[in-house]
Amino acid sequence: MTSNRSDLTSRLQRRLETERAEIEATAARELKTLGESLRGVAGNALRTIEADTAAATGRMRGMLLRAWVRPLVIGLSLSLGICGGSWAAMRLLWTAIEWKVETLAALTAEIEQARETLTEIEQTTWGLELMEIDGTRFVVLPAGTPDRPFWTVGGRPALKLSSE
Repeated sequence: MTSNRSDLTSRLQRRLETERAEIEATAARELKTLGESLRGVAGNALRTIEADTAAATGRMRGMLLRAWVRPLVIGLSLSLGICGGSWAAMRLLWTAIEWKVETLAALTAEIEQARETLTEIEQTTWGLELMEIDGTRFVVLPAGTPDRPFWTVGGRPALKLSSE
């Protein structure tokens, strides 16, 4: 009985060893398959996360461009328009001022020339003035001339003016 028992025990041990080896091999294969499957799932998840992150980053970049670039371009355009318009207005005003200064200088020169001409006329007419009052013309003699002329020149009455 002992040999049977030991036979049985050894067979049982061998069988247990074989089954255990099979179970370990099967478990190792299953774990390897599970590991590869998990690596694939993790790789797919990582690629999906990277793609989603890249898409979100692209959308954020686009939003930032729209949020900053468009107002920046509009602001710069408005600034350039305002500066250009101000420059044009200032140029127009400067030209108008220069024209008015030149006109004023010309008028001042004409006034001075007219004053000189008036002084010359007053000196050459010896103080005589021609006036028209209510359609009647008069020659106004300078103060100190007699009431009635004593002189005639070419048959016309004349007043002799003093040389003073």
